[in-house]
Amino acid sequence: MLDEVLDRFLNYLAVEKGVSLNTLDAYSGDLNRYLDYLHKQGIHDISHTTAIEVLSYLSHEKKRGQSARSMARNMSALKTFYRFLLRENMLLTDPLSNLQNPKIGDKLPNVLSLDEVDKLLDIPNPKTPRGMRDQALLEVLYAAGLRVSELVMLTLNDVNLQVGYIRVFGKGSKERIVPIGETAQKKVHSYIETARPGIMKGRKSPYLFIGNSGKNITRQAFWKMIKRYALLAGIHKKISPHVLRHSFATHLLERGADLRSVQSMLGHVNISTTQIYTHVTRERLKDIHSKFHPRA
Repeated sequence: MLDEVLDRFLNYLAVEKGVSLNTLDAYSGDLNRYLDYLHKQGIHDISHTTAIEVLSYLSHEKKRGQSARSMARNMSALKTFYRFLLRENMLLTDPLSNLQNPKIGDKLPNVLSLDEVDKLLDIPNPKTPRGMRDQALLEVLYAAGLRVSELVMLTLNDVNLQVGYIRVFGKGSKERIVPIGETAQKKVHSYIETARPGIMKGRKSPYLFIGNSGKNITRQAFWKMIKRYALLAGIHKKISPHVLRHSFATHLLERGADLRSVQSMLGHVNISTTQIYTHVTRERLKDIHSKFHPRA
């Protein structure tokens, strides 16, 4: 019974709401743990649950060491789930309607300095096909501030090097057009003309960035790649593909870009998500002030 209800909910999210695979995976994990908790409590009918069971479950998760951010996502998943149950007439009332989401502090994202970005992007060897591909990958990621899932799913048709734009399909398959600069354009052009045919070895694929198998490079492979290049560049910060996305937004705002434009390029639905980067720039200004002001 509980499993069937969850399957209906996840299908609703995928088909009617068009949520991303990452969101589906997160909600599926959170709700499977919740239903497993109910099962262990002897509850096998979702209509028999109240806010008490939900709060008890959240308390259980907190004791397991869940972070504040994970707890907030858990609550979001549960609220969406119960609203769906009410909509489908599986519940008469929503037991979570009066529960507030837990507040979490804004966690400032890790960013690289301009010098660190330059070092990282210069590490791949442009004299080899793989190095040309990797350099193009890193340049596009930083030039457009993409999510890694967006980067690896780019196709040849998504790139317009004459105009200097790429077409990106973000969360919920929402399309946006993002400009890329001359450096990224040149690196991608060189990769397509010189390196990609050698990597493809006569095979065909619509994807822009290809792995040795002839298929598009995976998120996991790119994650390992960027960590390896960061190590070679002497960068000891915690790094991931998302750090270059954070750096892209921060560097734009530091140089006077307006928040709405950065929001559009990042593909954020709400500008409040983009505003975290204004906190980053303020923190960096404070660091500079305290370091260089004679009376700081």
